[in-house]
Amino acid sequence: MRKLLNTVYVTNEMAYLTLDGENLVCKIDGEIKLRIPFENIENIVCFNYIGCSPALMGKCVGKTIPINFISPQGRFLAKVCGETKGNVFLRVAQIDRFREKGLILTQNTMAAKFSNTRQLIRRTLHDNAELRDDAEIQKVVQTLTSGIDQLYKAQSVEEVVGIEGYCAQSYFSIFNKLITNKKVPFTFELRTKRPPLDPINAVLSFVYTLATSEFAAALETVGLDSYIGYCHTLRSGRVSLACDLVEEARCLVERFVITLLNLQILGVKDFEQQVSGAVWLNDEGRKKVLSRWQEKKRSDMMHPYLKQKIPMGLLPYVQSNLLAKYVRGDIEVYPSFLLK
Repeated sequence: MRKLLNTVYVTNEMAYLTLDGENLVCKIDGEIKLRIPFENIENIVCFNYIGCSPALMGKCVGKTIPINFISPQGRFLAKVCGETKGNVFLRVAQIDRFREKGLILTQNTMAAKFSNTRQLIRRTLHDNAELRDDAEIQKVVQTLTSGIDQLYKAQSVEEVVGIEGYCAQSYFSIFNKLITNKKVPFTFELRTKRPPLDPINAVLSFVYTLATSEFAAALETVGLDSYIGYCHTLRSGRVSLACDLVEEARCLVERFVITLLNLQILGVKDFEQQVSGAVWLNDEGRKKVLSRWQEKKRSDMMHPYLKQKIPMGLLPYVQSNLLAKYVRGDIEVYPSFLLK
């Protein structure tokens, strides 16, 4: 269990939360591991199976401290809270803020995406000397760099999205070169989404979906409406704000997929092809990806804004919390996630 931005995150799946006077107590196998006064808590997010005591839930309702239950895989399950008037005001502020600041939010998000993509490429070049002089890769790095400058000259969100589309197309034109293990039985030619038409696209789409659902769950825990975004257009049934925030973290998904392929975790038998030409992970393939993704989310990373280590799986919750603070006016600028 850890506290970030006044939110308590219970990441141990076997932890149990209970009440002791004016304190929240965390127990594992009956042993007290942590005690936190309620005055230091504004939100609780539980990834544990065992849950918490009814007395604690009643205390939190009385103090209007929401308790959010998330499955260990990152799916939002339920929320226990008192009156929802605070969330109503937050969502009104969200709409107003996004209408007023939608362009700069979109510019910052896409600038972070381009910068993080550039860092991903540079990491591959650092590990593979034979690629450092590749003219196509260097051209893509330059395109991403100039793309950041172009973003801040754009006059509309639509113009920013157009720049993003061009840079993404350029990046995916060299994506196959980042898969450096020549024994990988797949090749990547271009990004295909609905549906994916080859195994690599199938894995990318699957993990992008996982990440987006995790951001949607995280937004729910802080009271923001994941269906109201600032970049992706509103569409019935689409979690537009989760799609916005996941742009900053796509580099983590792509690095993860590249690692899976380079280590040959996935093989031809992990996919199935439909009559329509669509390619999907089969049950065994999904199990492999999900187990490795869970391992990845438990690994520590240094958060560039908090200046402290967090499990990678908490990144959606930290970014959602920061965005909520920005919407409320607690901070002047929403700090996009940037790889260092």
